[in-house]
Amino acid sequence: MPTVQEQYGRLVSVSLPAEGIDPMAALAWAQGQPRFFWSSQRDDLTLVGIGSAVELVAYGEARFEAIQRQAADLFDGAVLVGEGQAQAGPRLFGGFAFRDDAVPDEAWSDFPPAHFVLPHYQLSHSSVGTWLTLNAHIPADEDPASLTGDLHDALHERISELQQVAMPVLSMPAPDALTYPMSYDAWETMLNDAVGRIRAGELKKVVLSRVAEARYRDPVHIEAALAYLADAYADCYRFMFEPRPQRAFYGATPELLAKAEGDRVRSMALAGSMKRGDTPESDAEFGQALLDSKKDRHEHQLVADRLRDRLKPLTSELTIGQTGLLKLSNIQHIYTPVSGTLKQPKGILPLVEALHPTPALGGEPRDIALPLISELEPVPRGWYAAPVGWIDHRLDGQFSVAIRSAVAQKNRVWMYAGAGIVADSEPSKEWDETALKFTPMLKAHNAVLSAEKSNHKDTENTER
Repeated sequence: MPTVQEQYGRLVSVSLPAEGIDPMAALAWAQGQPRFFWSSQRDDLTLVGIGSAVELVAYGEARFEAIQRQAADLFDGAVLVGEGQAQAGPRLFGGFAFRDDAVPDEAWSDFPPAHFVLPHYQLSHSSVGTWLTLNAHIPADEDPASLTGDLHDALHERISELQQVAMPVLSMPAPDALTYPMSYDAWETMLNDAVGRIRAGELKKVVLSRVAEARYRDPVHIEAALAYLADAYADCYRFMFEPRPQRAFYGATPELLAKAEGDRVRSMALAGSMKRGDTPESDAEFGQALLDSKKDRHEHQLVADRLRDRLKPLTSELTIGQTGLLKLSNIQHIYTPVSGTLKQPKGILPLVEALHPTPALGGEPRDIALPLISELEPVPRGWYAAPVGWIDHRLDGQFSVAIRSAVAQKNRVWMYAGAGIVADSEPSKEWDETALKFTPMLKAHNAVLSAEKSNHKDTENTER
């Protein structure tokens, strides 16, 4: 099998300052092309990718190692030209499926077990500045100087064009239909099965999910959903991966899986959930009730302990921060930050492989929880609850856990929500928790009223 450079050639990446370009407007302008988006207010970074210069795909148990090897070959000897390379350097956008051996259903037919794309154009925006990067390739024996002049000209032309682009006024109509393939009775049966196995000592925790499907008359405006999420969930990691037009995975997740920068690593334990209050007083009461909940603290501690156990062998110093509450617009979670110094920095992907899936999205122990998920859940998860993010030319990067997410195909959208199941879990309460977790994406898709009509426990929902 040819290497990435044998297939594509040597990477030449040229960047220029590009002030005055609206990232969301640029994303909307690129409709009909492969598009990629990442935004983290916490990290002061927004990225937009347009077009496809390189695609990396991997399958099977060695998919993390395969992408690591391909990315290293892609960036080996790359020629980086221009200012702001710390922010503007070339990045691969992509992610992984929850399982390496899952058979995709209709929703996930365009999303293999591992898929990354180096965009043709990359817009990088932060408080420091805005840059546009153009990625191209040359034969290994060709002088990069022969190409950089043409790339500069193409960049200047594209920057001038994008500076004139304004964000279009987009609206998300209400769906023609919203269905939940799993009825409450089926959910109750599934959870009782899982709780019985936990109480029998087979495992400590398993995370189970369900799906909602919305159908529209016309193809959905994903940019409208992302614009809503930018306003309502600015403190989340917002992402979109659209390798084929109108085949997109996107969301706004509060959960960081890992960030690697040199020898530093950052992660978090996030588990245990409660709704927000309508007043400061009720909100504080709900938050304290969450912290006092034996069930939720146990669920959270399983995640924190496993995160520590998986990172400790890789680090020379590991700091477990103070546990508190992470408050989002409609929900609050128990949260513990984790940071450390890596013994032998090898980039982001070895960390992603070590951590995925955490007990927050899989269960504990992992080797028992994952087969149980496949046995009990009626539809494949695809990329839901899996790592999604970016890799830079140093092989550092950042990955979130793709919860509060949806996958769209033309006029159809599938949304996913899950709950952590432990010995004290009650099907009714876990159903309500997943309903709460559906809220961000339901609102982003103007489907809240439809959800109120179709998500009651006594509603009979049929398989599509």
